[in-house]
This record gives sequence, C-alpha cells and structure tokens, in this order.
Amino acid sequence: MSISEQWNDVFTSNYGSPRLLLTEGKGLHVKDSNGREYRDFLGGIATNIVGHANPKVIKAVEDQIKTLSHVSNLYAHPQVLELAQKLKELVGDDSARIFFCNSGAEANEAAIKASRLTGKSRIVAFTNSFHGRTIGALSITGQPGKAAPFEPLLPGVKFLKYGDFKSLKKGITKRTAMVMIEPIQGEAGVLTLPKGFLTAVRERCTEVGALLGIDEVQTGMGRTGKWFGYQHEGIKPDIITLAKGLGGGLPLGAMIALGESAKLFTPGTHGSTFGGNPISVAASRAAISVIEDDHLLSKITSLGELIINTAQTFPKVKEVRGAGLLIGIEFIEPIGSEILAALEDRGFLVNSPNPTTIRISPPLIATETDVNDFLVALRAILVGRL
Repeated sequence: MSISEQWNDVFTSNYGSPRLLLTEGKGLHVKDSNGREYRDFLGGIATNIVGHANPKVIKAVEDQIKTLSHVSNLYAHPQVLELAQKLKELVGDDSARIFFCNSGAEANEAAIKASRLTGKSRIVAFTNSFHGRTIGALSITGQPGKAAPFEPLLPGVKFLKYGDFKSLKKGITKRTAMVMIEPIQGEAGVLTLPKGFLTAVRERCTEVGALLGIDEVQTGMGRTGKWFGYQHEGIKPDIITLAKGLGGGLPLGAMIALGESAKLFTPGTHGSTFGGNPISVAASRAAISVIEDDHLLSKITSLGELIINTAQTFPKVKEVRGAGLLIGIEFIEPIGSEILAALEDRGFLVNSPNPTTIRISPPLIATETDVNDFLVALRAILVGRL
C-alpha cells in the first residue's frame, strides 16, 4: 500500500494525500522512508525556526518532561513566567501582557474576543489575508474560497484592499473595533505592503479609536530579520498574535496585548487548557536562546536579499517578494506545482500556495551555501524548461 493509500485509509479528506513519508530530521535536513535526504526549505511552514532536532531544544524538552509535563492554568510554573517576560522584552514594551494558546488560529480567536470587549464588534481585515480556519479566524480571512462553504460566518467584517492607502479613511471608522493585518501575507503567496502602509493603518486606528492587531504568525520570531515584522516600520500595535516559530517546532501560540488593550481580558473571559504548557514553553525558550546566542538575525536580511536579487534574474520568474527568510517566487505561468515537484526531485522541499507561486520559509539556521545550492537547483529547473 502506497503512502497516499495508507493516508487515505485513516484520515479525513481535508488535506491532500502526501507523497512523502518523512521519518527523521536534523538541522535543515530531513529523510524520507526510503532514506532519501532533502533540505527543508519550508520549515514546517515557517515553524521549525531553528531546524529539526536542535540540541538545545531537545535538552530543554527532555529536562522539562522529566520535571513537570503539564499543569492547569490554576497554577504557575517557572517556564511560562520566563517566556512571558522574554516576549515582553522582545516587544520592548513593559505594558505588554501575554495570553498563551496552541496555534495561530487560537491566537487570532483571542484577539477577536478581546476586540469585542471594547464594546464594538466590527472588524476590518484585508483581501487575500489568512488568519486561520476556525470560524472566527476564518471570518476575518480574505479568501472567499476558504470561507464560503462555512457561511454564515461572524457578521460585521469588512475587507479592504491590501496595501491600498486610499481605502483606509473610509474603511476604518469610529465603529471599528479592530483592524487585523499581516505584515506579509504568507498564505496568499508572500504578498508585501508598500512602505508606510502599516504606519498609515496605525495612524488611522489611533484617529478613530480602533485596535490595531498585527498577525505575526508567519512573520514573527525573526523570520523577516527582526523579531516581529511590524518592527520594520517602528509602529506600536495594540495586539500581536504569534504561533508557528514561537514553539520551536512544538504547538504554541500567543496573543500579546499592549497598552489599554492589555486590560481587556479579566478573569473568566478566556482560557486554554494547554496554553503555556511547560514542554512547549521550554522548547520556545530554547529556540529563542539559539536565535540570540548564534546571532541568527544578523544574517537573515542578507540571505533574503540574496534570494530575491538572484531569483528575479531567472527565466520564467515574474516577481520575487518577501523579507528575510519568507520569500515568494512568482512565475509568469501556472507552474508552481511543477516547480515544487522538480525541486523535490533535486532534494529541496518548498510549497506552492497558488498555481503561479512557490513559497520558501527555511529554518533560520540556513546558511549561504544552502541558499546558493537552492538557487542553483531552481535556475537549472527553469532553464531546462526553455
């Protein structure tokens, strides 16, 4: 029985049938059930932030599971206090208060609930956005194909064109509870914003008294060269949502509320059984220490520029977008799946979020050699199609 047949025999059909059965990984490399090795340029979709089987993460998890595996949120434990304090430090605002959960969708659900506590219920989101697949998060996701089968969704959500300055004044009003935006839209094909757009959104939210929520699920934890994508514009959000890379490969999400928004949740308004689980939190602290101790952020911007500047010279490439190690390569033809398969044959794992684009989000431990090898493989594939 093939891998796809085994998968289809036991799982619901919400995912496509995988072609590979991955059995082990170390650093940037993974192996499949046939012993073939690949370089993971997808990183669990921006999740394995310091690679597979990182020694510091392994030790942190092993030590923690031997000590304390789970407690309810009726009690505190040292690791969750340390991580919350570290996130405050990375945000750079002492007013920040943290809510831990397990995923990006849950973090965005928490943000939606917090916005309701302002006394208003209308939310502004953006076309092509992706904030999760739970009903609330899906309601603010600007991809109709994903949302339509589950209507009716939450009412009162307005979608503005991503990056359109002119829509902000009319679209964001005093009746708006929250604006939710991604600094880069990863699931849409790594779409970026014009310079100054986040600043303009911040200014408009301040004018009308709306919360500004920044979805950093993909862009957070150093992926763009700064700890958070919004920091490239120097603004201060009211709410930040995190997941993916936060857990260092384990399930962990967070909502960070700043300023007055930090006072919105009161006892009993929200909760999560596994949020802030000691093991996931230990992995997160270890991953952050790897990023800091190995000075990974200092090289992320230059690696991203190398990919962008090189790949945009390749045949069949229409545009290369992104920042740091979150890059979308768009082709002039709908050949995304074909390029994905060809790269897989050459030992690189990526994904194709739409027919014309491949997305890469490798672990931050990727080296210039890894990037150059990827670019050589991609160019050879594209030249071979001429």
